[in-house]
Amino acid sequence: MRFRPCIDIHNGKVKQIVGGSLKDAGDLAQENYVSSHGADWFARKYAQDGLHGGHVILLNPSSSEYYESTKEQALLALRSAPGMLQAGGGINPENAQIFLDSGASHVIVTSYVFRNGDLDEQALDEMVRAAGPEHLVLDLSCRMDEHGEYRIVTDRWQKMTRMIFSAALLLQLSENCDEFLVHAVDAEGKQKGPQKKVLQILAEYAAHGNRPVTYAGGIASPEDIEIIRCDGMEKVDFTVGSALDLFGGNLPYEHLARKFK
Repeated sequence: MRFRPCIDIHNGKVKQIVGGSLKDAGDLAQENYVSSHGADWFARKYAQDGLHGGHVILLNPSSSEYYESTKEQALLALRSAPGMLQAGGGINPENAQIFLDSGASHVIVTSYVFRNGDLDEQALDEMVRAAGPEHLVLDLSCRMDEHGEYRIVTDRWQKMTRMIFSAALLLQLSENCDEFLVHAVDAEGKQKGPQKKVLQILAEYAAHGNRPVTYAGGIASPEDIEIIRCDGMEKVDFTVGSALDLFGGNLPYEHLARKFK
């Protein structure tokens, strides 16, 4: 069980947002924290503390007027900690190599491989060929539908697919990637605790699967981390955003960096 740090970039700035509030129209999001530091500052800090496998996430679409400044910040972070961070947000076969060449250990993909509400096997094959499965993280972030089922969401968590989030789906996809990242989007940025059903699915996968998996969403206290440790059978990694003191919260980064390296 490891702590995976994050660098979320929106409108060219490192931010923590309420995940479900993100809107492409107008580049809007409900902000919890906006940093005065650039993304490279966080990357250097994580590297100095020996934290591997953190996530650099671009939260603007390529059509946004802010995309280039967001991308510039992401590339600065990757170059500041080569081989230590993963990059996600609008990754496709055409641009994956740019991020890998800039120092990303992996690229993180959702929207490119889940299209029109379903898994696109051809798109997945294209992504695997472009990045190599050893450099690919599949982001299976999910939201609860009106029937209480968790479904994969795409396009910066704005579109719900027909794909049910399950341990079986993780097992099905595990041959195509090196890791999984799962945001419980309804909990993102709200600091009200992790979503236990999502954790239970991850633990079910971890008991049988062989790929690392990272949970994100709602973590606000040491007790929440203990829930992840127990429910995840110490096999599920975690990331903390708005609750971390680096981003204006109360959870001490230094403690997590030491204890869960």
